[in-house]
Amino acid sequence: MKYGSLIMEKKDYVTLKRILNFHRYYEDYAHKDALEQLSDRIDKALVEDELDIPDDVVRLNSKVTVEFVNGTRETFQLIPSTRRDLEKNMVSVVSTLGASLVGLAVDDHIQLGFPSDVQSFKITGVEQSPQLSTSFDF
Repeated sequence: MKYGSLIMEKKDYVTLKRILNFHRYYEDYAHKDALEQLSDRIDKALVEDELDIPDDVVRLNSKVTVEFVNGTRETFQLIPSTRRDLEKNMVSVVSTLGASLVGLAVDDHIQLGFPSDVQSFKITGVEQSPQLSTSFDF
């Protein structure tokens, strides 16, 4: 990790705790794994005021550009919702991809998937966007 630990803004921390609390009895195993990963990441994160967070850290509503091993790049927005809209390039923080990105920074590497089909990519850009909404969709 670029900064030695995950970094999270206080507002994001509170929002993510609320999302996790709401979903604690989720029965869908794919989401349950992502929620457990998100919970683990929150517990390990360094929580800071907004002004103390470096601009290249992935936060809720950030536009994130990743580059895969084959050179392909994708840009999407990390949203605090269970909804996702891949046509609008939005990824939910409660998805496996979203949960693995929050708190990381530019130049951090990520591996997702099963041992037989691992996807590796690197965060190459982070653009902070104004908060879409103070609430989130379940």
